[in-house]
Amino acid sequence: MRRTVRLRLTALYGGLFLMAGVVLVVLIYLLVRYSPFPAPPAAPDPLGGLSVPEPQPPRPDTLSRLLVNSLIALAVMAGAAAVLGWVTAGRVLRPLGEMTATVRRITADRLDRRLAATGPDDELKGLADTFDALLDRLEAAFTAQRRFVANASHELRTPLTLQRAMAEVALADPDADAQALRGVLERVVAAGKHQERLIEALLVLARSQQGLDQRQPLDLAEIAAEALDPHPGIDLETDLRLGPAPASGDRALLERLVTNLIDNAVRYNVPGGRIEVETATRAGRAVLRVANSGPVIPPEQAHLLTQPFQRLEGGRRAGRDGLGLGLSIVAAIVEAHDGTLDVTPLPDGGLDVTVTVGQALSSSA
Repeated sequence: MRRTVRLRLTALYGGLFLMAGVVLVVLIYLLVRYSPFPAPPAAPDPLGGLSVPEPQPPRPDTLSRLLVNSLIALAVMAGAAAVLGWVTAGRVLRPLGEMTATVRRITADRLDRRLAATGPDDELKGLADTFDALLDRLEAAFTAQRRFVANASHELRTPLTLQRAMAEVALADPDADAQALRGVLERVVAAGKHQERLIEALLVLARSQQGLDQRQPLDLAEIAAEALDPHPGIDLETDLRLGPAPASGDRALLERLVTNLIDNAVRYNVPGGRIEVETATRAGRAVLRVANSGPVIPPEQAHLLTQPFQRLEGGRRAGRDGLGLGLSIVAAIVEAHDGTLDVTPLPDGGLDVTVTVGQALSSSA
């Protein structure tokens, strides 16, 4: 027989009742056996006096009948306790049985099922609600993974298809000269560089989503100044306010974060536009803010900017030599550093991105 929780609970209830019953029977027996019964009322003496009999202990046959009757009653009550324990355990454990049946029907392709427990707010309902929350996170993760794999496959397949088409066209032309072939090779090399950038971005994104193995002290102001150095000749109005912003984390990832934000601010801008870069410390946490002018972005679509390969029809597009991974990498790096990311479209066009990361390591760390 399978030792289920219901069977164990029933055995526990029955055993505890039987032990208590045995103690009760033994206690009653000892009390009756060694405690003298009160003497009966005095009977009139024929000689005119009162005759008071001496207290007598119970007779052996009386004690035997008392013990037998007590044991019979105990056996009946023990059976009744076992039946009641079985029924009670079944009612208590019924929600667990329903949860088990629902969980067995949940697969990687059917993560939309939920326990949706009802009833009092007890431990079982808390367990069901916790499991439902876990399923919500798993479903979101599986959906994001499938979407990411599909988008990445599409993004990698497109330049490969283009390279193959260019090569086939060049090979099929018997009159192609060296200059024509050289032009085809240059386009193939450009497509290969685009693939390299995309693969590198995908690797950075995957590394960011794995979390941090170690942290080191750094200053976001220094990283921002270094990231701005490759853009000395940008034809944009720049407003730099680089105050000290000590933090701790992976320097390579944070450098990529700052570079992506500044590159996006330059790429998705308008002629004669502006860029604002600010670093500071607020409430003991390092803050980086990058704002730029640019196309108007609908506020209800701003959350799509942090999703991989998302394009906005009326705002930022993955064109202009973009990969569609810039802000998604930023979001992953921020999450790995236990920080916050605030993406706010500006009314006149452009974007205001604020990143907050944790405190710097102490000198004794």
